[in-house]
Amino acid sequence: MKEDKIKILFVCLGNICRSPAAEGAFQSLIHKENLSDFFLIDSAGTAGYHDGELADPRTREVAKARNINLTHISRKFIKQDFQRFDYILVMDHNNFKTVRSLVTDESHNRKIHFFRSFEDGQFKNAEVPDPYYGDLKAFENVQNIVESASVGFLKFLKSEHQISSNH
Repeated sequence: MKEDKIKILFVCLGNICRSPAAEGAFQSLIHKENLSDFFLIDSAGTAGYHDGELADPRTREVAKARNINLTHISRKFIKQDFQRFDYILVMDHNNFKTVRSLVTDESHNRKIHFFRSFEDGQFKNAEVPDPYYGDLKAFENVQNIVESASVGFLKFLKSEHQISSNH
């Protein structure tokens, strides 16, 4: 068991669609690569609309079809998350502004990133679209995006923290 884990927090608005999907996709990826011991992963929402709830049933359905079981319970992003996490990955510009508004220490700004900026380089400040008011296809699109961004993010982390899949 690795002592000093890399702590990652995925953030969207309500913590029932995009951020749990991202958390599950990244968790699944590191599990497949046998790297789970290196990471502590969580997700949160900038609004506490759904505190204590499971992810949206459509988010869970799409994830389950890809053998990802989402058990995360929704919670609101809090200032202490800046101390607890090394990377805070936001899904859109509103999440970015809200999280940034809670910064009390300049070092916290360096922890905040757009999740899609890790998706093969061409999506620097692109958003993960909110599927909440969409159909199942919108949720599948989000799952595709978070899986793609997870691959890019893990590649970045492996390089940044000298992690190899065969540690």
